Order: sequence, then C-alpha cells, then structure tokens
Amino acid sequence: MNTVTMKVNGERVSQAVEPRLHLADFVRENLNLTGTHIGCEHGVCGACTMLVDGRPTRSCITFAATCSGAEVRTVESFGDDPVMSALRSAFTRHHALQCGYCTPGFLATAYDIVTRLPDADDTRVREELAGNLCRCTGYSGIVAAIRSVLDEGAPEPSVRPITRPPVEAGSAAAPAFRAVEPNAPAKSVNGSLPPLPDTLDNPVTLHRKIPVAVPVDRLWSTIQDIDTVARCLPGASIEEQDPAGIVTGAFLVAIGPMRATFRGRAKVDYNAVQRTGRVIGSGGDPVSRSRADGAISFTAEAVDAASSRVAVEIAYKLTGPLSQFGRPAVVADIVDRLLERFAANLAEAAEGREVQASAPIGGIGFMLQTMWSLIRKLLPGGRG
Repeated sequence: MNTVTMKVNGERVSQAVEPRLHLADFVRENLNLTGTHIGCEHGVCGACTMLVDGRPTRSCITFAATCSGAEVRTVESFGDDPVMSALRSAFTRHHALQCGYCTPGFLATAYDIVTRLPDADDTRVREELAGNLCRCTGYSGIVAAIRSVLDEGAPEPSVRPITRPPVEAGSAAAPAFRAVEPNAPAKSVNGSLPPLPDTLDNPVTLHRKIPVAVPVDRLWSTIQDIDTVARCLPGASIEEQDPAGIVTGAFLVAIGPMRATFRGRAKVDYNAVQRTGRVIGSGGDPVSRSRADGAISFTAEAVDAASSRVAVEIAYKLTGPLSQFGRPAVVADIVDRLLERFAANLAEAAEGREVQASAPIGGIGFMLQTMWSLIRKLLPGGRG
C-alpha cells in the first residue's frame, strides 16, 4: 500500500491505496465522486477525463499513487464556475448530449479548450476533442456548443488553471495525446535507458516448456548466439553488445491497435556445463511512458536423440498506462503465441537455415484470437 496525498476539488485528501488503483476508481470508490464515468478503461474513449493540475487527464490509466501532490478537479467541483455554467448551457442549447455518459469527460476537455485557446476555430476544437468519443450525437453539436462559448467570450473561471506552455496543433504533445499519468514511472530522464534491475519485487511469473525439433547440443549452440535469438523472437532487435554480456536493443509490441516500442538493456549470463542461462533487463516506451522489467531463466533439455526443449521461467513487472494490458491472463496467452512462433524460428536457425528478423505479433485478428481464447477458458469444459 502507498499513502497518497492530493487536493481533490479543493479539499486535501490523504489515503493508503494499492499501487495499481487507478485515479478513476479512487475518486469513485474511495471518495464517492461518481460524476466521473468509466468507459473503455484503456484510455481511448475519454469518458473518464478530469483535470489534474489543470490538464485534461484520462483517469482510467492514471494511477492514484502517482498523483501525490497534484490538484484534481472532477465534474462535481464546477457547480458555480462561470465557464462551466456557460458550457452546460451551450451543451443544452446546441443538443450536444444525448445519453450523457460521455458528457463529464467532454465538459472537462471543453473547459480546457475555452480557458486555454480563446481563438480556436472549428478545426482546432475538433482536434482538441480527438481524445473524447461520443456514441450518440455525433460531434457537430458539441463543437457548436464550444464555439458558441468562445464566440461570446468565455467568462473568467472561478479557479484559474495552472499555467503551462502552449501546445501547437498536430505536435506530438497535442491535447489528443496529453492523457498520460503525471509523474509516471516512464522511461528515464532525457531519453536515457532505464537502469538494469537487481531483483524484481512481487513479479508475475510464468513457467513454460518449449519443444524444439533439434538435438539438444544444436539447440544450446543456437541459444548462445544472441543475434540469432533476437531474429527468432517476434518484435525483438539488437543494437549492440558489450564483452560484459550487456545487450542494448528494443522490443516492439503490437496488439490490435496498440503499438509500443520498449527500448532498454539486458544482462545475459550462460552456464555451459548445465546448459542454463538467465536474462534480466529493463526497457521503457517513450510514447506511453510505460516501463517493463523482466527476468528469464532458461534450461536446454534433451527429450530424445533428435529433439529437445527449452524450460523457461518468465518473471515480469509492467508499470505505466500499458499495465492495463499486463493482466496475467492476457499476458499468458500472448506469451504462448509468441513462444510458439519463436520455437519454430529457433528450430529453423538450429538447422542452419537463415531466419530473418521476425515481425511482431499483432493485428486485429491476433487481438480477437486472444479474447476468444480467454472466453473459452471461462466456458464450461474450457481448458484451464
């Protein structure tokens, strides 16, 4: 448990929270502020948008523990605010809501627009709204409501937003992509690589045995060639190695519409007598500000004279927004599919055939297969 202290709607709050508790769940469950709605829980729909230090933030992918010292404003805090009153009236006047589920998130984003961009035109307003989805009304009424407040001249807000540098439309930091958690355990400062972890605290652990249709001696010889192993592993690439066994490289994850590149370092050790090895490493994705730490222990085992297998123990920790995709059941299915392709590539490499760099597992089809696999496990008679 971590103790987090923040100011929520003008009041100081201090509570012990689980490290994985999201800000949306914190304000709804712990503080009973249910005006914030939760939709996709992947940071896509924007229904959970609230203001954190004056910045629209997707609270479903922001950990409450990272918001210590922050000022948080939910929709409940704007009762008498002149700007929000003008926006609420405009939303009603221009029929900018229907079911209303997405409206709190749209109002938070609209509040940011009219207080920060008084000269925004239709194109800029639409770009600023790109991180909020509405399934009912379309967006014409929402844009018209915001423009009407801008055209009439937005009144002074009751609380001035925290000043921050202007963001140019279309830039990498444009508001549609602003919703990352504050103070997240992201890639290290100035783009440098995260430090190698000594140990992992409370990791998720998987055990697998990978059959490979080659003799164990040939398998072991192939495993010790890091460049070949990287070509066999979908999404992996090697940039450099040093004599101490430190490898610098990257790992591309592509699951459905999500793509992230974790760049980092790993320490590789081998025991040739026992045919065992261990890899421990860390990497960060600069776009999502997520970090992965992991350790893999492996042993090459003979099955018979013509075949072998690799017994592996995989321990990992994923922090940052992409931890939403790090739930053990999802990761286990992804690992199984990745290792299946890795084993086939490894067998080809051990047979002396050329293996090209293996593309990352990804695509909508893969995402649907993973979802279906998880559903089957829940059905009566499904595999465990």
